[in-house]
Amino acid sequence: MFHPMEQSAKLSLFPFLHLKRSMLSLLLSLPTSFFVFLLLLLLSYNAYTVFSLHLPNSSSLRSPPPKPLNLSSSAHSPLFKNPHLPLLPNSTQSLSLSIQRAKRVKKHKRGLRSVRSEPPRSPVSPFHSRLRTFFNTSCQMRFFMTWISPLKTFGERELVSVESLFKSHPEACVVIVSKSLDSCTGTRILKPFVSNGFRVIAIAPDFGYIFKNTHAELWFNRLKEGYVNPGEVSLGQNLSNLLRLALLYKFGGTYIDLDVIVLKSFSKLRNTVGAQTFDVRTGKWSRLNNAVLIFDKKHPLLLKFIEEFALTFDGNKWGHNGPYLISRVVSRVNGTPGFNFTVLPPSAFYPVDWRGIRGLFGDGIRSKWWVNKMKQIRKESFALHLWNRHSRTLKVVKGSILDSIISSCCIFCNT
Repeated sequence: MFHPMEQSAKLSLFPFLHLKRSMLSLLLSLPTSFFVFLLLLLLSYNAYTVFSLHLPNSSSLRSPPPKPLNLSSSAHSPLFKNPHLPLLPNSTQSLSLSIQRAKRVKKHKRGLRSVRSEPPRSPVSPFHSRLRTFFNTSCQMRFFMTWISPLKTFGERELVSVESLFKSHPEACVVIVSKSLDSCTGTRILKPFVSNGFRVIAIAPDFGYIFKNTHAELWFNRLKEGYVNPGEVSLGQNLSNLLRLALLYKFGGTYIDLDVIVLKSFSKLRNTVGAQTFDVRTGKWSRLNNAVLIFDKKHPLLLKFIEEFALTFDGNKWGHNGPYLISRVVSRVNGTPGFNFTVLPPSAFYPVDWRGIRGLFGDGIRSKWWVNKMKQIRKESFALHLWNRHSRTLKVVKGSILDSIISSCCIFCNT
């Protein structure tokens, strides 16, 4: 028998149990589509609350803007004091933009670290001292190259370029301005040249000294302070574009890219730039290039190039600060008194443009094009630009035009 209190409690719970069974029966009787519809409503509401943009009210618009985040890990080289990206009040969007901005900042700060030179500890720049000592040797010609990249990417193609230079200019002095090559490993890479009596040295750049008293000085300082947006194009590439101009302006000589094969002596060339393309209809050049530049010290055209770089820099357009810059300035000053220079036709340095460079790497079928191109290059060309941006992954096939050219330009062929 039940205890009277237990029986009373069970009787008091009976209405609730009945209600529970009734609700459960009702839910089970509903169609499945009802529950699907209910779930969709819940998901829609959740999406609305997460992704909707909540605009600030008028009072918040009148409040002063928040201070920009300090994304720099170094107090001496913040990359974006003016990041050009508005901060949105919505936390989700703000977080996304902050992550994107942080990635860009990290990328370009890494680029600055790879090219940053040590500040001089004495009034005389170590770069200047080493360069002056090197040039005090008997140099018939001065050549500059730049390598603003990691040492691991300096390979056989770059060494072939240096070999070809010395093949045509055995008494030249070659300076490779590079932080990565100015190292123990870099010294070992260049040792075969030095051991065979060739004059070559790698020196880390001192940008402050090289750019001093030019428009490049102010531009570089603003870059380090974060007031210049480096853009999406490689910072090292754009610094190389500026560095070659400043080096020639300060010291005079010849600059060549490390994807250029020298075919014959430059000794008779002076204050010269090469055309990349030629307009058959007008008989004039349509674009110049900066892979080979030959200029006297303090030449006024170089100063115009540097000024154009500093005033019109755009890090988001490939070529804008390089070949296109040279073309823009030359088209403006051409014929102006005091600017004495020569523009050589494409066959001088760029006998094959980037669209046809693949043909030089291919198999050795002696087609009519192969024979005619070889004749033209041997007769008219001082150098051959390999357009690394478009050909770096290509392999030189034995018997190809390039294989024949390299064989005739190397100095360590049988070692």
